[in-house]
Amino acid sequence: MLTRRAAGKLIAGAAASTSLFGAGLRPALAAAKEIKIGITLPLTGADAEGANRIKYGALLAIRQANDSNAIPGYKLVPVILNTATTTAGQYDPAQAATDARKLIADPAVMAAIGPEMSGSGKAMAAIYSEANFATITPSSTNPDITNPKFAHEFDPSGKPVYFRTVTTDAYQGPAMANYFGDVLKVKSVYILDDSGAYGVGIADTFEARAKQKGMKVLGRDRLNPMEADYTVALTKIKAINPDGLYYGGVMGAGAKLVKQAYGILPHPMPKGGGDGLLAPEMLTAVGFPAAEGWYCTIASPHLTQNPKVQPFVKLYESTFHTQPDDYAITAYDAGLVIVHAIKGLVDAHKPVTRAAVREAIQTSKTNTLQGEVTFDKYGDITNRTVSIFQVVENKKYPLTDIIHQFKYIGVAPTS
Repeated sequence: MLTRRAAGKLIAGAAASTSLFGAGLRPALAAAKEIKIGITLPLTGADAEGANRIKYGALLAIRQANDSNAIPGYKLVPVILNTATTTAGQYDPAQAATDARKLIADPAVMAAIGPEMSGSGKAMAAIYSEANFATITPSSTNPDITNPKFAHEFDPSGKPVYFRTVTTDAYQGPAMANYFGDVLKVKSVYILDDSGAYGVGIADTFEARAKQKGMKVLGRDRLNPMEADYTVALTKIKAINPDGLYYGGVMGAGAKLVKQAYGILPHPMPKGGGDGLLAPEMLTAVGFPAAEGWYCTIASPHLTQNPKVQPFVKLYESTFHTQPDDYAITAYDAGLVIVHAIKGLVDAHKPVTRAAVREAIQTSKTNTLQGEVTFDKYGDITNRTVSIFQVVENKKYPLTDIIHQFKYIGVAPTS
């Protein structure tokens, strides 16, 4: 088991290394056998800033494993693929499927970290399932992908291959509905989504829970991320006058929505969304005052301000010259799980195959920065924590400071 102490040693070892990026690796490691790890993220387009932070978290875990010789005789090599296209302007499920096939075609690739988006996950899952190939997503939250009801579509092999170091929107959407009703006292709400798998799914679960709590859903519209103007929908919402607004989706439509809502909707109206809004683009593409006051959730514990995690935060910042967000941490944790799985096989003198790695991941108990990560029989993490934030300008820090401009409210209510 890779313990928290061992993870700390990896961090310390990487900090002391003369070359975290591999140029100064020991000769024994340079001659080691290669095991490739895929990283599939939308590295260009509307969500690129957040995707690159996730990439850095994954790379840090891989590079630390190499630097510390965590798996004797083996060197881990990242294979980074972009799931975004210029045509889509953001993640593209068709490209994600192509990338999945590229990874499968290379027999040296034993597992992957990603994707970021659930739309990509839905396109990749069956391809991975047929190859008995495991991926660990640090941010994809649509529950359908690991729901046994949809196994014929996303898991035809019957063996879980789609693992998560975050919980799903079966918990994230209802958590914000609970917060809207229990804390913000919202009695009526209007719902928007961006037509993507993630956006529709989280909006569905928010809506279902809102209705259970007696909240009136006054309407729901679907936004096209390729359109530039949402004023017609926003003007309609203003006339209906709900107590609150909920948006399910990512920043492709989200950035435009938040900007335009500022000039149309009443500012005291509670407005919120899921982890698709808790993104660097909320600060860089939207900014203040338009982003002020919006609520967001993430499908994991909040760790970037945890004192125990500060060695990681400082190392990440000094290495990549940017701040980590919580999904950079869940990506790092995904890397630790894969390292732990491969290391276990090597230590037991078992062949490192895709099937063996998948099985080792499913049964693993890995101590990570968020605590012990274990998976249920469908591949979902057993920790169901959802965290709530509000965008509140903090003038003590730069406007692009993702740690301090998203004010942590706390763990979401589960009632």
